[in-house]
Amino acid sequence: MTETLISLVSILIGIVGASLTGYLYKRYSFGLVGNSIAGVFGSIFFIKSLGKLGFDPISIMQKGNVNYSLFILNMIVSFFGGVIAIILIKKIKRYLGKTQK
Repeated sequence: MTETLISLVSILIGIVGASLTGYLYKRYSFGLVGNSIAGVFGSIFFIKSLGKLGFDPISIMQKGNVNYSLFILNMIVSFFGGVIAIILIKKIKRYLGKTQK
C-alpha cells in the first residue's frame, strides 16, 4: 500500500461518511453529488489538520510496512470528517438563509 492509495481510500471513506449521514438524516442531505463533495473536503480537511498528530499517510507507511493501527485511526478520522463536514455545511446554509431575509 502506498501513501497515494491510503489518501484515496481516506477520501472514499469520507464520501461514505457524508453519504451515510445524508441517507440516515434526510435534513442534512445535499443529494449524491453534494454529499460526495462535502465528504471529499471534510476528509481532506480533517486528515490535513489532524494528521500532524502522526496518522497521516506518510507516517502510516514510514518503514515500508503498513502500520494498521494508524491506518484504522486515519479511516475513523476520515469518516467523521465527512460526517462533520456535511453537518457544518448544512448549518452554514441555514444561517446564511436567515441573514438574507
